[in-house]
Amino acid sequence: MEKDCLILGIETSCDETSAAVVKNGRHVLSNIISSQIDIHQKYGGVVPEIASRKHVEIIDVVIQDALDKAGVTFDDIDIIGVTYGPGLVGALLVGVSAAKALAFALNKPLVGVHHIEGHIAANYLEHRHLQPPYLCLVASGGHSHIVHVEDYNTFEIVGKTRDDAAGEAFDKVARVIGLGYPGGPLIDKLAKEGNRHAINFPRVSFEDGSLDFSFSGVKTAVLNYINKLEQKGEAYNQADVAASFQTAVVEVLADKTVTAARNVGVATIALAGGVAANSALRQVLTEKCEQENMKVYYPSPILCTDNAAMIACAAYYEYILGNRADMDLNAIPNLKLGEHATGN
Repeated sequence: MEKDCLILGIETSCDETSAAVVKNGRHVLSNIISSQIDIHQKYGGVVPEIASRKHVEIIDVVIQDALDKAGVTFDDIDIIGVTYGPGLVGALLVGVSAAKALAFALNKPLVGVHHIEGHIAANYLEHRHLQPPYLCLVASGGHSHIVHVEDYNTFEIVGKTRDDAAGEAFDKVARVIGLGYPGGPLIDKLAKEGNRHAINFPRVSFEDGSLDFSFSGVKTAVLNYINKLEQKGEAYNQADVAASFQTAVVEVLADKTVTAARNVGVATIALAGGVAANSALRQVLTEKCEQENMKVYYPSPILCTDNAAMIACAAYYEYILGNRADMDLNAIPNLKLGEHATGN
C-alpha cells in the first residue's frame, strides 16, 4: 500500500463497546472504549442480554467518537474491521451488523477478525518493531492459549485450557472470597498485601507432557480451604488466599509458556488478553524469560482489555494478506483460531 491506510475497527464481543481508527496497522489515532462493568457488577458477571442491549444503544455514538478523536470522516476510512467471533452471539451481532452496514453504505472493504487474533495483534500497537515468529500467551476471562504466531495470520495452538480459563478462575475465586467482579484486578490488588507462600494450592501438570492448562482444580482447592475453616469457625486471611491462588495460576502460565517457546525454538514471547495486565504474571514471566535469555513483550493495560484498536490492527494484516469478508459475514460465537471469513 503506497498511501496511508486508515482502518476503522469495531469490537463488541462481550461487554465493551469499542471503536478505533488505526493508521497502517500500528499507529493508533483513536481508541474509544465504553465499558459496562458498572452495569454487570451487581449481577456478579456479564449478563448477555443486557450487554447486547447496551451495545445497540451506544454503538453509533462510540463509532462517531472514534472518528472525531482521530480527526477523520467516514470518507477517509479505507477498511472496516470487526470482531465476528468468538464471544457472546448477541453482542457480536451488534458489531457485525454495524460494520456490514457501514461497509455497504460506504463501499469499503470489510474484514472479519478473530477476537484472539486481535488480542495477539495488540502487541504490534505497543511494540512497532515486533514481527512474527514468536510465542504468545493469550490469557483472559474466556481463553487461555499458548499460540505459536508463525505469521500475521498463521497460528498454531500449542497449549490451551482443558476447563476454566485463567480469567474465569480469577473471577470465581474473587466471588468466593467476597471481592466482587471483575475478579482479576481485585485479586491482583489484594495479593500485594498477602503472603504468596502462605498456602500451597495445587499446580496441575499432565503425564503426557502436554502444555495444556487446568484451573478448575486450584479453584476448587481455594473453595475447600475456605469451607473447612468456616466449618471450624476459624477466620482466614483474604490477602494470603488471594496471593497464594494468584501465584499458583501465574507460575503455571509462565512455566508452560517458557517451555513451549523452548520446544518451538523461538526466543520471543508476548502476552495478550485481560490477564496479561496482571502484575504478578508480568513479573514472573519476565524473570523466567531473563533466565532463559528470552525477550518478553506485553501491551499497556488498556490494550489488554477488549478494544477496537487491536481489531483494526489485525484487520489490516488480514486485508493485506487477501482476506476479505462479504455481506454474508455472520457472528460465530465458537470461532476457532485460524478460521477466516472469506468472500473475496
